[in-house]
Amino acid sequence: MENSYETMEQLEVLQKSLKADCGNCAALCCVGLSFMASADFAFDKAAGMPCPNLQSDFRCGIHEDLRRSGFKGCTVFDCYGSGQKVVQVTFQEKDWRSDADTAKEMFAVFPIMTQLHEMMWYLADAMKQEAAPLLQKELADLLSKTEQLTSLEPEKLKILDVPAHRAQVNELLVKVSEAVRSDAIKRHKGRKSKALNRRNADLMGADLKGADLKGVDFRGAYFIAANLRQTDMRTTDVIGADFRDADISGADLSTSLYLTQVQVNAAIGDCLTKLPSSIARPAYWAKKPRIF
Repeated sequence: MENSYETMEQLEVLQKSLKADCGNCAALCCVGLSFMASADFAFDKAAGMPCPNLQSDFRCGIHEDLRRSGFKGCTVFDCYGSGQKVVQVTFQEKDWRSDADTAKEMFAVFPIMTQLHEMMWYLADAMKQEAAPLLQKELADLLSKTEQLTSLEPEKLKILDVPAHRAQVNELLVKVSEAVRSDAIKRHKGRKSKALNRRNADLMGADLKGADLKGVDFRGAYFIAANLRQTDMRTTDVIGADFRDADISGADLSTSLYLTQVQVNAAIGDCLTKLPSSIARPAYWAKKPRIF
């Protein structure tokens, strides 16, 4: 299978394309998705129902005031570039307002495309890891296969066995994670292996300020409202970890594995937080160092 991503620069370009480009979408997330009144959303909205804040030009009427208006969840969400892919490629520049059948299909395909693009993000991130050279060919083939799936027609996308494909991707991502973290584990010979396996750990509200967390497996961990200020999270596996309102001010996540824009958007950071080059620093983060 041909691989178009052989250099670090090509992988960086790919990951940049796996981010929301609202100007080339048709506000699919503002219509196709549902949300419930909570700390993240000011009111309930059913799937398929346009958000009342959506304007006729597909722009948000309160975009500049989303957080102050009670829509923090909108500023956290990122579709991994699936919105523009569905509109521009899958449906060839049509939009959901053109007819009811198109709308129904677009809203059904959108979450499937989002999952495929998310998997592409993880695979690209894995390919950037120099500690896993023996897995590069397998990663490249699976990345190419996943990208080909995103080009399927709507009817084929709707019946795609996404969980089966995700399981295949996840198996390979775990292998890369183990290879990358093995170096960090060797540097901490005195630490028990149990301390380096914190999968699905409940760390909600935990005070981990300044902790050395290098090489820890935090897959699916709950960091909600945790104090992660000035922590060292290099080479940690954070795939699926929940960073909502976690304070990562001054923390080093520059080489965290599988970190996504959604996770960073959900956290609280500042100008001293170190992030991978593929992750954008949220505009609403503190421009000056936060007081520790």
